[in-house]
Amino acid sequence: MKVIFTEDVKGRGKRGEIKNVPDGYAQNFLIPRGKAKEANKAAMSELAGQERSREKHEAEELAAAKELKKVLEDDKTVVELTGKAGTDGRMFGSVSTKQIATALEKQYQIKLDKRKMELAAPIRALGYVNVPVKLYHDVEATLRVHIAEK
Repeated sequence: MKVIFTEDVKGRGKRGEIKNVPDGYAQNFLIPRGKAKEANKAAMSELAGQERSREKHEAEELAAAKELKKVLEDDKTVVELTGKAGTDGRMFGSVSTKQIATALEKQYQIKLDKRKMELAAPIRALGYVNVPVKLYHDVEATLRVHIAEK
């Protein structure tokens, strides 16, 4: 019997896959538990519609990520932060991704998740720092951050 998996089933198939499984397994286990549904014409066209919808949504997200990359990498977009520092230019504390995300939202009204910023270590020195930001699967931007002394 051909079925469309509605969720991942270990050793059998992933969500959205169409596979042939034994009739008894499908009728007694998969379908009653909602893990799969019979692959008839209506279910197949519904699956195709969901696939088109998902692809459209992904294309919109990719376009939005590329647009945000242009804004973030613009020369005028520099996040300004201040902190206490010693005479040698080293800060007493450090600048975290949360502080950068908050300052970016205040200064440019761009809401960006702090977990998308990929800092190897917190920033502990004054000056300009390039912060890599992962916006989408293959879209990465570089955000410039300027840290000045209070």
